[in-house]
Amino acid sequence: MNSNRTLEEYLKICDAAVRAGGAAVQSWVGKFEVRKKGPADLVTQADVASQEAVREIVLSAFPDHAFLGEEDDRGDLRENRAEFRWIVDPLDGTTNFVHGLPHYCVSLALERRGEPLVGAVYNPVSGECFAAAAGKGAWLNGKPMRTSRITDLSDALAIMGFPPQVKPDSPDLLVFQKAVFCCQSIRRSGSTALNLSYLAAGRYDVFWGYDAKIWDVAAGVLLVREAGGVLCSARGADFRLSDSPLFAAATPQLLDKILEIAEKAANA
Repeated sequence: MNSNRTLEEYLKICDAAVRAGGAAVQSWVGKFEVRKKGPADLVTQADVASQEAVREIVLSAFPDHAFLGEEDDRGDLRENRAEFRWIVDPLDGTTNFVHGLPHYCVSLALERRGEPLVGAVYNPVSGECFAAAAGKGAWLNGKPMRTSRITDLSDALAIMGFPPQVKPDSPDLLVFQKAVFCCQSIRRSGSTALNLSYLAAGRYDVFWGYDAKIWDVAAGVLLVREAGGVLCSARGADFRLSDSPLFAAATPQLLDKILEIAEKAANA
């Protein structure tokens, strides 16, 4: 750690930033316009306002850090040479937000050379804030949280994601078609960041997503790790933020079993 900064300082700014982003999101409830980034991929003024609120707090505190936001097409020109980079999804669950479903969040993480240091996921409707610091643990509204102890898929509540455009051969769908007969039940919520937060809190037991973007998972990956969960890429290799497919589970046994299903689905 450089600049005499501590994880506690980083986490304090992270918490303040996601809450500011959440307030910006809520200020647009009922009065936003919608445009499309791509097929079935939406963005609203709330996304942009949230990102700017997060950016202002983060870069005011750490002006030498890089900043990567989902709604910033140009990205940060310093990201390739900066030691520290903040990664934000200013409104994960935009489609839910547009339809008035109270299941969306602001997700923010700080990475150092590709490794997440702190992260927070904040749902401005429920007021729940999931946070973690590397090597220090994970918390829900300040109270320690842990993944479940489930080891068998038949007892597991799984959560998954689909890409904006689902095709008959989409890997997520192929895994679903096999996993649905093995898991206790499967959900699709529309927010990857909350999916991983809920897994970290013990509400879900298994997650997979082949279309995960770095801003979707940067905070959630740290939450799961610090809450005692395990994760990897689709082939079972260690997961890196630069990867796309992500598998996560409460226990190593569950992770092994969902990976077996994914392999069968890929070879069917």
